[in-house]
Amino acid sequence: MKDAAIEAIGFLDGIGFEEFQSDLLRQRAVAMTFVLIATAAARIQALFPDIGSEQPEIPWAKMRGLRNLVVHQYDRLDWRIIWDTVQVDLPKLIRQIDQLRHPHIQGE
Repeated sequence: MKDAAIEAIGFLDGIGFEEFQSDLLRQRAVAMTFVLIATAAARIQALFPDIGSEQPEIPWAKMRGLRNLVVHQYDRLDWRIIWDTVQVDLPKLIRQIDQLRHPHIQGE
């Protein structure tokens, strides 16, 4: 999850929204990172079914929802929302992952 979030942020590093909005390659790259993030989240939740209630600050359902939009409604994505998610929400997600405490994941 963290690696994909860092990649998405890197894909947009140094460009503005207008450039992103007209850059199909970056759009596809960023969209794929959301699929990767949600897939990793789903795997974690499959292994640790209680993690969602134990770590409610992590937006588990929103990650799945955005993945579903990217996969099933790609032609209707709002690139401004995607841009804002990368700029605001992914740095927050990275911080949350860094603070994640789970006995099975941490090996405790």
